[in-house]
Amino acid sequence: MKKLIVFNMITVDGFFAGPNGEIDWHNVDAEFNDFAIEQLDTFDTLMFGRVTYDLMASYWPTPQGVKDDPVVAEKMNSLRKIVFSKSLQKVGWQNSELKKEIVAEEIERMKQESGKDIAIFGSGAIVSALTRLRLIDEYRFIVNPVILGKGKLMITDLKERLNLTLVSSKTFKSGNVLVIYRTR
Repeated sequence: MKKLIVFNMITVDGFFAGPNGEIDWHNVDAEFNDFAIEQLDTFDTLMFGRVTYDLMASYWPTPQGVKDDPVVAEKMNSLRKIVFSKSLQKVGWQNSELKKEIVAEEIERMKQESGKDIAIFGSGAIVSALTRLRLIDEYRFIVNPVILGKGKLMITDLKERLNLTLVSSKTFKSGNVLVIYRTR
């Protein structure tokens, strides 16, 4: 059975993006890049909302994306991608599929398929909706050593508390800290 995993960088004060969606505070280096590649090897499907999809699709398939990081670009471009958007009419990035709405039964069926896990990057509205539906199995956060003071929260409008279990943590030389929590 596949797990549905959120994998995002966050600030110490809990934001996954700045007030205008900026992610220029991401603390990345060679150690993080190696870790990101390891993570990508455990996924066969990526899920995005429109904003994150647009950001990723405007970079990874470009000559600059391939030049900057050919290993990650190859993985990002070849993986299956599901995009949840009511406003997009089509998706053009290789191996992308557009879904107009989240259907819990479809997500559960996907999790029953054989293969590697499913990851959600960015996509606060999608993470919020899937959290409310209790469809996410694991949250992987890399806490960056920065406080923004304001920004975008990843999970909003949660009606009741969701208790998590810490699975593991890892400290990077950069000061980033990975924490992995399970829901079930």
